[in-house]
Amino acid sequence: MHRPAISEYGFLSDCRSGALVSRDGSVDWWCPDRFDAPSVFTRLLDPAGGHWRIAPLAASRVERAYRPDTLVLRTVHHTPEGSVAVTDALAAEVGARGHELGMNSPAVLIRVVEGLSGRVRMHLDFAPRPEYGLLTPYLHEQPGGGVLAAAGPVTLTLRGGGQALRTDRDRVRHTFEVAAGQQIGFDLAYAPVYGGPPARLDPVVTLNETAQAWEAYRESHHYPGHYPDPVRASATVLTGLTYARSGAVAAAPTTSLPEQIGGDRNYDYRYAWLRDFSMTMRAFWVAACPHEASRLFAWAARSIGRVGDQPVPVLFGLEGERDLSEHDCAHLRGYADSRPVRIGNDAWRQRQLDVPGEVISAVWRLHHYLGETLDAELLEMVVGLAEQVVATWRLPDRGMWETRDVERHYLSSKVLCWAALRRAVQLAPQLGDRADPRRWAGIRDEIRETVLREGWDDRIGAYTGAFGSAELDASALFLPVVGFLPATDPRMRSTIEVVERELGTEDGLVRRWNTDPAGFVLCSFWLVECLVMAGEPDRARALFETVLGHANDLGLFAEQIDLDSGAQLGNMPQALSHIGLINAAWRLTDPTTD
Repeated sequence: MHRPAISEYGFLSDCRSGALVSRDGSVDWWCPDRFDAPSVFTRLLDPAGGHWRIAPLAASRVERAYRPDTLVLRTVHHTPEGSVAVTDALAAEVGARGHELGMNSPAVLIRVVEGLSGRVRMHLDFAPRPEYGLLTPYLHEQPGGGVLAAAGPVTLTLRGGGQALRTDRDRVRHTFEVAAGQQIGFDLAYAPVYGGPPARLDPVVTLNETAQAWEAYRESHHYPGHYPDPVRASATVLTGLTYARSGAVAAAPTTSLPEQIGGDRNYDYRYAWLRDFSMTMRAFWVAACPHEASRLFAWAARSIGRVGDQPVPVLFGLEGERDLSEHDCAHLRGYADSRPVRIGNDAWRQRQLDVPGEVISAVWRLHHYLGETLDAELLEMVVGLAEQVVATWRLPDRGMWETRDVERHYLSSKVLCWAALRRAVQLAPQLGDRADPRRWAGIRDEIRETVLREGWDDRIGAYTGAFGSAELDASALFLPVVGFLPATDPRMRSTIEVVERELGTEDGLVRRWNTDPAGFVLCSFWLVECLVMAGEPDRARALFETVLGHANDLGLFAEQIDLDSGAQLGNMPQALSHIGLINAAWRLTDPTTD
């Protein structure tokens, strides 16, 4: 049964949609219209879900890498007959450069086969299954050797660079040879069935144009800190997860890749989370991407709209949609039989008290670091969010990890309520007559005293996950990161030591809690930051490099790492993991950064 490890996938992006391609040359996931649209290839989640594979007929030894500063993936197959490279990309608009990347992506998947030595027999297997595998399209051979696949709302046009492609009922199987020095380009163009025709592009020319678009984009960003190569690679991944039309950053391009094989914690991450907002803004600022930070903020402000009595959702759709109601795809087996497969994410319904803290902290960062002028609507939003914190901070919520059982008084949520009022007080001179910094400061201090009193547990000598609970939670590492307590504070220092001892592993990973079977990549990078701030830069640097070693061969991180096998788990690639990498690298560069 076809089931590559999650870490075997490479990520392609046109800043509109994302595709995953395995080491053996199979595109097993692609949502061509936008990241959160229905997929046309879904073999990632079901062996019968559709795919497009190009690979040698003979067994091969594989080497692969991105072209530097791009998401153009080159896979080299070494076979007994010779060597061949397959280069894959989601096409950029011809002529797009810099920040134009992704604004008018043509929704075309490019694959160029290049002979390097000998003469290699190749096989193409094309089996599209739109609507998450629900539809089997009719395939129509076209003049010139192409194939049109049509089903439901989708048309896909496959062209083969002069190759005469033939249909076999519901798929295309095609064998061809490539000699040293020869290039054969394939392109697969998406179009809505009732829209305009799909784009017609020269695959070889478009591949080079796409690489140049990515290279020009990265040339305009300069990171001056430690670990420049992994930081630049992670910044490229974050760019690839950015939906260029709005500026929103998708948490991941995939849904329902499991946190535990065979488990049911399988969620749809193809949306943008406000809880991650300030961390994302900081990562963009660190990686010298101020344009992206400003666009991300404009998206968030528009999505939030006028703040009223209802809590602001923790996540939105990529164009600001609120209702992301969740449903299961019962027809899909799930990755490694991990069910259910979910579309949508009901976390949008949860009460999340940490959201205002992330948003107001991001406003402060936008103003303090980027010098942005705050317009009237933005100022009104800050005041509204601050007042919402005043009214709700004593309530329980679902917490940072979006639990689906009962609401609790989560420590991280209270700390971000404190952060919201801390930054609101600092922004008060810009907020106008509705600002009430004296009252905000009083409640800010009350929240702090409550956290220090109720969050500490003498039994384990640490701040715990929720008030009254003795359960250790790695989210306590967030306290120094957001400036709530210095890492050198005796109780905070004890918490760091307990978390490292009880939740850490020999491989440098940190679990979220004691029963978590996997290390959470973001928490591992939080520990790096805490060690730097506690005055242990050498240990922090060693830990950082150990965690880096868990990335796949392309430098990509999923959400978690299995403690027994070292396999990556969860949706892939995961924005938060790469955000954590960037922010930890900068903390190692400048320990005093805020």
